[in-house]
Amino acid sequence: MKRYIKLFTAIASLSFLGLQSCSDSFLELKPRGTDLEGNYYKNRQEAYNGLVAIYDVVGYQASNYTTKILTTSAASDDHYAGGGGSSDLPHLQAWSNYSLTPAVGPQEDLWQRNYMGIMRANVLLQKLPDIPMDEQEKARFTAESKALRAYFYFDLIRYFRNIPLIEVPLAGDEIYQVTQANPADVYALMEKDLNEAIPDLPSTVSREKEAGRFSQGTAKAILGKVYLQQEKFTQAAAELADVNGTPGQSSQYGYRLLDNYRDIFQVENKFNTESILEISFTNTSVGIWDCIQCTEGNILNIMAGPRSYGQGAGAPDYVAGWGFLPITQNLADVMRNDPRYPYTIIDMNQLVAEGKASYTPGYMDTGYFLEKYAGRESNRWTGAGTYELNFPQNILEIRLADTYLLEAEALVRGGGDATRAAALLNAVRARVGLAAISATFENIKRERRLELAGEGHRWFDLVRWGDASTALGDRGFVAGKHEVLPIPLLELDNTLLEQNKEYGGTK
Repeated sequence: MKRYIKLFTAIASLSFLGLQSCSDSFLELKPRGTDLEGNYYKNRQEAYNGLVAIYDVVGYQASNYTTKILTTSAASDDHYAGGGGSSDLPHLQAWSNYSLTPAVGPQEDLWQRNYMGIMRANVLLQKLPDIPMDEQEKARFTAESKALRAYFYFDLIRYFRNIPLIEVPLAGDEIYQVTQANPADVYALMEKDLNEAIPDLPSTVSREKEAGRFSQGTAKAILGKVYLQQEKFTQAAAELADVNGTPGQSSQYGYRLLDNYRDIFQVENKFNTESILEISFTNTSVGIWDCIQCTEGNILNIMAGPRSYGQGAGAPDYVAGWGFLPITQNLADVMRNDPRYPYTIIDMNQLVAEGKASYTPGYMDTGYFLEKYAGRESNRWTGAGTYELNFPQNILEIRLADTYLLEAEALVRGGGDATRAAALLNAVRARVGLAAISATFENIKRERRLELAGEGHRWFDLVRWGDASTALGDRGFVAGKHEVLPIPLLELDNTLLEQNKEYGGTK
């Protein structure tokens, strides 16, 4: 049995602001109390608490382990769902093998996560005009709230296509009268929010005091993605060019490719110069099984490791994990001779053959696991709380190599500056010692797969390119259906929402 609250109205009040926050960043604050939304937002501190509550949702991890990177990776051709068996996390298996139904799949958690963030942003945007505080800081809070709202809407429209467009807090029976918007109107709001936000966001944020907050570069990167998704190639290239600057050099926002690819994913190398949007985690949050969604640790670290891992002499210090997201043989083959291979893929086949380590094969096992986000004994928390829920590795949701390749894509597809597109593509390749190649669409697609493997971009890329049915047909992907998720079944109960036609509805 499951307690049911209408998901997109779960944040009608702020009576539970003491949620997951992110250490090692400005989100260390854990606002607590029982203040109702109607009595809240009387001063700057309460406005700040409300802003923290919006950011908090960016790192949302559901009680059944659903996260954005876990689910979209399992749905791609680079991973299987894996785990202990075919019934281990059925919602994840359903997207991985494309047996999705309105009742079975990750859609409920993904819907909840994003509407939770939107509703928190709507509340703060409504309250901010009347809060007595410094006007410049108020403008920044407003800008962050709008940019965050656009960030959440961008995920929602890519997952579901037909979604409610909610710009103000809902009250009473209004929640039952909401209908789905024309997707063009949702994109228009995202563009408006981001364009209005950018001038009032700082050009950079302090790594020591404000790491994790949106800057102009963060909002421009999201806006570039929003434009590219709509095939507005000229606008996308312009926004991404502002983020990227001269390929291989520091941009106006201080972004620069790291010299060594391996350093991007080092746990201690948080908020480095390649980071544009980073989700922060800590191993000191004392998260426990009773409230998985309350932990501030990165649960992907335990989920992605080899099952029953046994470390021998000369083997890495991986934690025995749960065997989710095994890497497909196809990706392993494609990356075999690429310099990024050892920093992307754990090759348990080789470790076992050399007698250095052992493991227990799980479901859909290939012997290959995700190196980028595998938990390490050296990062394991041994204090209070449950160690499986308290790993400290941050997740890079947007990094500079991603935006380099997106700009190159926008330029090539839109007939833009071919010389610049090649410079962007080859800066990414030169970083790992690879020779320059021509900036064709196919080369850019291949480079995105190799550079960003395991980082949660692949499924979105395949759908945007129209390549998903070819890449995933053997997994059950049906063209014209599986480009979107079903609207969560419970969201249709006593509401005006309609199911997507791909899943038996009329929308």
